[in-house]
Amino acid sequence: MDEFKTWFFIGFEHIMDIQALDHTLFILALVVAYDSSQLKKIIFLVTAFTIGHSVTLVLSALELINFNQRIIEFCIPLTIFLTATNNIVNRKESKKKFLSSNYIIGLVFGLIHGLGFANYLKALLFKGNIVTELFSFNVGIEAAQIILVIVFLFISFLFSKFVFSKREDWILFISSLIMGISLILMSNAKFW
Repeated sequence: MDEFKTWFFIGFEHIMDIQALDHTLFILALVVAYDSSQLKKIIFLVTAFTIGHSVTLVLSALELINFNQRIIEFCIPLTIFLTATNNIVNRKESKKKFLSSNYIIGLVFGLIHGLGFANYLKALLFKGNIVTELFSFNVGIEAAQIILVIVFLFISFLFSKFVFSKREDWILFISSLIMGISLILMSNAKFW
């Protein structure tokens, strides 16, 4: 149980750490188009992302796949930029069609984010049961993501209700802000 708790908190703290800004921005870009009445869909979406990054996290941590980390560090903010761009382009589209595409985005881009996590985990060096460690780490990440989403939904509700007259204006504002930050992150992570 101590091993589970240790790795749970490592995953949880990793998301809550300011160093995980890229992860936070991606989650916010994924969920900005949703409102609090869609919490179940949001949790499925965040879980799709977790599944995506878990797959490559496991494969990379076990050294079954290996990618140039400098390219991955660039691709992570690129996924944020593309997700925010998708929000801006599709914010006026049919809500059902637009939101359904986010599950694919979360899962596929999660694969790229998992490769970034793997490097982080390798630095911590596995000392016990790798299955328990990876599972616990991912459960901690998932818990932190859900807390992050709930806080963001509350803020989103307030701003959508009292500052922005249309929900699509809120989506445009947050997605534009996320795009700008992701451009800075890409510039800092360029590998050429």
